[in-house]
Amino acid sequence: MNSITFDGRLAADAELRYTPSGEPVLSFRVASDIGFGERKTTNWFSCQVWGKRGESLKNYLAKGQQVTVYGQLTLREWTDKEGVKRTSPDVRVNELSLQGGRRDDMPPMDDGYSAPAPRMEAPSAPPAAPRRMDPKPAPRMDDMDDDIPF
Repeated sequence: MNSITFDGRLAADAELRYTPSGEPVLSFRVASDIGFGERKTTNWFSCQVWGKRGESLKNYLAKGQQVTVYGQLTLREWTDKEGVKRTSPDVRVNELSLQGGRRDDMPPMDDGYSAPAPRMEAPSAPPAAPRRMDPKPAPRMDDMDDDIPF
């Protein structure tokens, strides 16, 4: 099974593109820090969300947004301008969680996946007092059956 889970911050706003067949693909890069202090390093992941989910997430993935990504990892090899072969981690996103609070400039989320919040109604009558249960008497030792199978 090939899976990866990590959290980090978006390096830039997500970019929505379409394949020649019309399939939407949302692409973004995530910086994920490991360690702290002088030993802190940053890993960069290129992420893609395919289909309608990508279209619906576009407005919520802006630079600096903290996310947790669950997906499948592939390593893409490429050659830079100097002719050096490089490897980049690409992630096909299966699930994405937005972390932190909602920013003021974000529209309310209506992705078709969220259930409406339950409505809380004031009680019409005070709650009934708890019923008192009568304790059952403990069994007596002389009531035990002598035909024990062991």
